Amino acid sequence: MGFSSFFLWLLLIFSITSSNVFVVQGFKGTYGVNYGRIANNLPSPESVAKLLRACKIKNIRIYDADHEVLRAFKGSGIEIIVGLPNEYLKDISVGEDRAMNWVKENVEPFLPGTSIVGIAVGNEILGGTDIELWEALLPAAKNVHAALRRLGLTKTIQVSSPHSEAVFANSYPPSACTFREDVAPYMKPLLQFFWQIGSPFYINAYPFLAYKNDPEHIDINYALFKKNAGIVDTKTNLHYDNMFEAQVDAAYAALEKAGFPKMEVIVSETGWASHGDENEAGATLQNAKTYNYNLRKRLAKKKGTPYRPKVVARAYVFALFNENSKPGPTSERNFGLFKPDGSIAYDIGFHGLTSSSGFSSRRPFRGPGSHHWASSSYSLLLTSCLAVLLLTLAS
Repeated sequence: MGFSSFFLWLLLIFSITSSNVFVVQGFKGTYGVNYGRIANNLPSPESVAKLLRACKIKNIRIYDADHEVLRAFKGSGIEIIVGLPNEYLKDISVGEDRAMNWVKENVEPFLPGTSIVGIAVGNEILGGTDIELWEALLPAAKNVHAALRRLGLTKTIQVSSPHSEAVFANSYPPSACTFREDVAPYMKPLLQFFWQIGSPFYINAYPFLAYKNDPEHIDINYALFKKNAGIVDTKTNLHYDNMFEAQVDAAYAALEKAGFPKMEVIVSETGWASHGDENEAGATLQNAKTYNYNLRKRLAKKKGTPYRPKVVARAYVFALFNENSKPGPTSERNFGLFKPDGSIAYDIGFHGLTSSSGFSSRRPFRGPGSHHWASSSYSLLLTSCLAVLLLTLAS
């Protein structure tokens, strides 16, 4: 092989390998947990990192960029989506320099030791009551992404924004789902931007809330993944035996009608309250256990939904702990998989942070990236190519 041909071959290999290694993906697994902290009795972030490693939970989402939390997760290998809180959006939307200041203060100093893989810009903005926030969301997201681009971080950190089901005009049957008319003028340009930068559509989907609001017409077994007759969407002729998949496919239908049929849907929040007020139907410990156990089992199959069978379903469960300082109905303070002392709230297969859990996370562990075969394979291939190049030059 001549020098020029070999050099072109080397560049080709380098280009292909580089493109495969640096594809940004904020959520690589199928099961994550939301780590909310509106409480005054939670374990330290260091203990939480230990708990998550014991449970082999590798993906979490927090609602801010708390420095104590980010320091505690350094070297854990747990991948984190941090939040840019709603109260910052209007300021961040004004200019890229303000987004740069936020990123430099709350993200960049913790890299690469803490594995920050995404920034959620706001939470449940569209469909809410503050129209000024609706207007600020897209420019804020653009400014955050521009700041990441200037810092060379867009290949490792994804920008997104979770939505509530309030963005939909209707969601039953799934194929009939559309975005609300007043939301669409804000949603479509946001979707266009996220499509351009490769971000998915994040939706907070709660069968619990749907059942709580209409227990007379919704089968509790359908909401809990238990055996039931299910529903048939007469337009698509697809059968649904659980509401979770129906809610995900409703989002896919709305995206398709908006012109984004290939955008992935990821559930940024889902869960079931273990306790509630008298008028909160279904909020029981047994129902919470059933929903979260069956959800975990469903996600572990790494399968798609009836409407998108080839796109693996992914979800972040709400929430890691009960949060005793949250306002609102009793259910809001009772979504936790774990109690404040780190013990399990109910058994869905996890071990709590107790002396009897026998977890192996006390052992030394490798830092972030050391377990990714892609980086090591990439380095090995590059080293081999350079060695061959040197031999070729020498001959």
